This record gives sequence, structure tokens and C-alpha cells, in this order.
Amino acid sequence: MTLVEVRDLVKHYAGERSWFGLGRAQAPVRAVDGVSFEIPPGRTLGLVGESGSGKTTVGRTILRLQEPTSGKVLFDGNDVFGLDAARLRALRRRMQIVFQDPYSSLNPRMTVEDTLREPLEIHRLKGAVAALLDEVGLDAAFAKRYPHELSGGQRQRVGIARALSVEPQFVVCDEPVSALDVSVQAQVLNLLADLQAKRRLTYLFIAHDLAVVRHIADDVAVMYLGKIVERAPAAEIYAQPRHPYTRALLSAVPEPNPRATSRRIVLAGDIPSPAHPPSGCPFHPRCPHPKKSERCGTEAPPLRPITPGHLAACHFAEEPM
Repeated sequence: MTLVEVRDLVKHYAGERSWFGLGRAQAPVRAVDGVSFEIPPGRTLGLVGESGSGKTTVGRTILRLQEPTSGKVLFDGNDVFGLDAARLRALRRRMQIVFQDPYSSLNPRMTVEDTLREPLEIHRLKGAVAALLDEVGLDAAFAKRYPHELSGGQRQRVGIARALSVEPQFVVCDEPVSALDVSVQAQVLNLLADLQAKRRLTYLFIAHDLAVVRHIADDVAVMYLGKIVERAPAAEIYAQPRHPYTRALLSAVPEPNPRATSRRIVLAGDIPSPAHPPSGCPFHPRCPHPKKSERCGTEAPPLRPITPGHLAACHFAEEPM
């Protein structure tokens, strides 16, 4: 059974023109370029990758906060991209988002109570603000405060409460802990896990830190330059990554043991421009694999099964590094 199904999702942005709109338009920015995955009810898919890989665009396009270029998203059997405005609004209460920045995602002129009551009134739901605050670990006294009177962790808890106020089934968590202190990150992750168990929520958890995703994700998909390059159950992808990019990301995770012998993989250069992606394998200009060949620069590898349930887009996924 699948709650969220994404099929060949594409999101391209029009290329910029020169000053005053004159001249020839530049190549389109291929932010998301053919992404597919499924999320069963009550499960968490971790979507990871460097900044600029297209993770946030995937999450926002699934919710139709941005319109897609092509592709399909099915939510509980409903074609999200085929809904008119009225039916989309009715569906929105079942699909919510927790934004990355708790400082800019709350209206500074609204109290916490106003922020939480607004979605209840829009969707004509009955709910108590105090109960929502208690569910995310905040005292009822916070209802009268403004965002500037809260810490970063408290603001993010309010953002989570706002998402939960309309009783959703699916929540996109867009790097919800990246702007928080490390000690607060653990508290918010534990809160999200507890809420998932209590409400049977389904998460798309977007992050660039594989160490964070490890504690909450059931499955992990790794994105690079608008494409998924590896997808597998979390335990397997951490134990035996198959794509060189995933191995490099894992090697960057700090080890608690200073004597750990794992080799750090340093990638050369920056992620290429999505407006001008490399030919062949998008990762080949930075790939440290010892068997990298001319084929990598001319032939794009498909996302294919390596072992049951484990997919990787690499010509040498079966080969050790």
C-alpha cells in the first residue's frame, strides 16, 4: 500500500535573459529531472544531498507550492496535479509542510495563538490551541507570545504544531533541524518521531546531513543534480552504500571515535550548474571511483536494482572503491 507516489517528476525553471529582458534566454535550470519514489503510510523517506541538488524543490512541487513541468504525484490515489483549486484546497489539510527556517516561516505580527487558530478557521476544524502546544512540548502560556519572544527551537515547535493543527496524514519536513543548535536538533527529531508514532504520520524528511536522517528515516533516497542516484532501506544504505556520491557523503559524517579508521572522501570542485549539467553520468566530473572510464562521460547510468530493494545509478555500483 502506498500513500504518496511520485512518478518521473520534472521541474525546470526558465533561463534568465540579459538586462531589460533583451537577448536570447539562457538554458533552463533543471532543478528536478525525473524523480520517482513511493512512501507507504506511516513510513519516513529521507531525501538527502548537497545544497542545490533539488531536494526542497521536490518537496514543494509534491505539495503544489510550485507547479511541475511534468510528471505525476498520486496522494492516496488522487492525482495532485490534476486537481482544480477547490479540490486541491480540500486536500491540503492532509498534506502539510514544516519549513527549514523557523524565523521566517512565522508571521512576526501574529501571536502563537493566532498562528495556530488561523488554519483551524480556514478548514473549519475544531481544535484547542493549548492542546496543540502541549503536544509539541510547549506550555499554554506561549499562546500569547510573538515569534521574536521565542527561541529557535520553540519557533520550530510552533511550526510543527501549525502543520499538525489540520490533522494531516503526510508531512514534508524541509530540513526542519538544520537551523537549530545540535542539542535542540535531537529534541525536535525525538518530537517528530513521537508524533509519527502517535498520529501514524508519513514523512518526507529532507536533509543534507546523513547523520540526522539516520535517526528518523526508514528508507533513504540520495539526490544529485536533480536526480536520485541511490535509494535503499536506511540500514542497508548506511551499511553498504553503492554509489560513490553516497559513500562520499557518509565519509563526511563526523565519527564519535577519534581513532576511527574510515577514510574521508574529498570531492573535487562544486556541484555543477543545473542549467548546464554534464553529459553522461552527472557525477562523473567529481567521481573518485578508481574505475571511472570514458563511458561515464558519455552514457548516463539508469537507476537500477543492485540487490533486492537497493537501487543505484552507477556503472560500477557492484565494484568496491
